[in-house]
Amino acid sequence: MAAVVLGLLAAACGSSGAKASSVHTASEPSETTKGPGAGKPPIVLGTKNFTEEFILGQLYVQALRAKGYSVTLQNDLGPSEVMDQKLTSGAIDAYPEYTGTILSVFGHSPQRPASAVQAYQLAAGVERGHNATLLSMARATDTDVIIAEPRYAKQHGLRTLADLAKLGSRATLAGPPEFRTRFSGLIGLREDYGVTKLRFLPIAIGQQYQALANGRAQLAVGFTTDGKLTRGGLTMLSDPKNIFGFQNVTFIVRNDSLQHEGSAFTQTIDAVSACLSTEALRLMNAAVSLDRQSPATVARQFLGANGLL
Repeated sequence: MAAVVLGLLAAACGSSGAKASSVHTASEPSETTKGPGAGKPPIVLGTKNFTEEFILGQLYVQALRAKGYSVTLQNDLGPSEVMDQKLTSGAIDAYPEYTGTILSVFGHSPQRPASAVQAYQLAAGVERGHNATLLSMARATDTDVIIAEPRYAKQHGLRTLADLAKLGSRATLAGPPEFRTRFSGLIGLREDYGVTKLRFLPIAIGQQYQALANGRAQLAVGFTTDGKLTRGGLTMLSDPKNIFGFQNVTFIVRNDSLQHEGSAFTQTIDAVSACLSTEALRLMNAAVSLDRQSPATVARQFLGANGLL
């Protein structure tokens, strides 16, 4: 199994360009003194509060350290709203993010991008207004998805998000607290699909599958790259009006930090992003959340297989 996964991960670049620590502690910075990053100012990277972000954080940090950069990683800082505050205040210098989230959460944009490229361009404009830069967009995309047990979905005829309107208040949707206040969440469900009476259960990311299993919720918010979705057994509702948008992985860095770190910093981050596919993210998520490997180990295997260490 591990060999098959590693082989698939190693193919990522060629085809195209259990939770980490839940406390807010930082890993030790690298002592590497060689490479283009040697002598550059120390930099602090952060991650949001779910498994995939822990993996992304390790991917970027390990690649940077291999180039001689002195990097500290702060894991599990919170949702995007918190990350933006920390970036703006200078508590962190950079972190991995998603294009559609930048548009909906930071840009408050009602515009619906027609493509992933347009979403990236609009998101880059939002960050320019915040004195930050978006580095290259990865092919990998991680979009919200509403999931249900197959028996429940069949019983109630649930195929798309529009079908949720007929449930009324009989069903409970489990999702992260911020889902309540985002357009790519309950607001979009209400405005575009007429879903007004669905009960909402705020729950930590990663616990929604247990809520489905024990009956606390009949529906849950998942991510299309969730490791559990590699095993099947759940129904994913389609989003024909695209309220969840395009969500390609990208990387935000403060302008002053980017200037201090130099061009090799950008090249290193972009090289990692170029290797990320949706399939690779799903496999790495499964390795952590289901097979109980550490994000650091999974990231090291991926980077090694793709010649990035």
